[in-house]
Amino acid sequence: MDTKELLKAFNARNKNTLMETLDIEYVAIGDDFLTAKMPVSPKVHQPYGQLHGGATAALAETVGSAASNFFIDSKEHFINGIQLSINHIKSKREGVVFATAKNIHKGKTTHLWEVKIVDEEDNLISIAKMTNIILAKR
Repeated sequence: MDTKELLKAFNARNKNTLMETLDIEYVAIGDDFLTAKMPVSPKVHQPYGQLHGGATAALAETVGSAASNFFIDSKEHFINGIQLSINHIKSKREGVVFATAKNIHKGKTTHLWEVKIVDEEDNLISIAKMTNIILAKR
């Protein structure tokens, strides 16, 4: 499957999920990374009009979990996120943020991802580490 087809398939799975609610869309994929974007609007603001840290964490976990799916046989296994650590560096009121998950460790039972979240001017907004566990389907 080519890159455009993969992105289309991943985006189709977002229907009726938190990803659809937050308008998260996968936009780029490579051998060791996955990138998604999320618009910053009042829909994802906290009461002071800034991007909510929880929305940012949801974006980071979405991209980190989805990225692991490229390294497993999804007919035999599935992914569960087991740990997310995120630091918020800069606030954002409007525009778009992009989250890119890059693989740090690809083991047989766990994957570790670094997820950088930047804005459209490449300013670092947040940075996260996410650990996924690979489980056998029953």
